[in-house]
Amino acid sequence: MFRVVRTLGLAFGLLAAIVAAQAPEFAQQYTQRLGGALDELRRAIAALDADAQASGRNRDEALELLRTNPDAFIARRGESARADIERLKHLEDQKRALDSAASPLGRLAVIARDPDLGIARAAYRDYQPAVPTTTDGLVAGLLGFLAAWGGWRVTSDFGRHMVRRSRRRRPETMPV
Repeated sequence: MFRVVRTLGLAFGLLAAIVAAQAPEFAQQYTQRLGGALDELRRAIAALDADAQASGRNRDEALELLRTNPDAFIARRGESARADIERLKHLEDQKRALDSAASPLGRLAVIARDPDLGIARAAYRDYQPAVPTTTDGLVAGLLGFLAAWGGWRVTSDFGRHMVRRSRRRRPETMPV
C-alpha cells in the first residue's frame, strides 16, 4: 500500500510541476502583449503630438483644447487621449520593471504586483500552455513539484500515523 501512496505522491508532484511551469510561460505571453500595447499607444500618442505640432500647439495645450471643447464627442476624445497617455506611462514603468527583474521568477512577481487587467485578460484568453525550458520555467516547475510532493508526503505520513495510532488504541474484547 505504501508504494501506491508514494507513486501517487510522485505523480501528483509531476503534475504540480507542469502546472507551476505555466506561470513563467504566462508571464512571457503577458510580456509579449504588453509590448504590443506599448507600440500601439506610442503610435496613437505620436499621432496626437504630430497633430498638435501641426496646429502650433504642444501636447498639453492640445489635450486641454480637446477636453474643454463644448462638443461632447470632442471632449470625450480629449479625455480618452489623456487616459492613453497615463496608461502609456504606467505600462512603460511596468516594462522597465519586467526588463530589470533579476530573480528567476522576478517577472512573475512584477506582473502579480500590478498587472494591467486588460492585457492579463487578453493573455489568459489566448494562452497556449507550454512547458518552458527557461530557468524561470525549470525553477517554477521544481518549486511546484517540491510543494506538491512534500505536501503529499506530510499528509500521507500523518494519515499513516493516525491509522497506526487508532489500531493501537482499540480495546481488546474479552472472549466469552
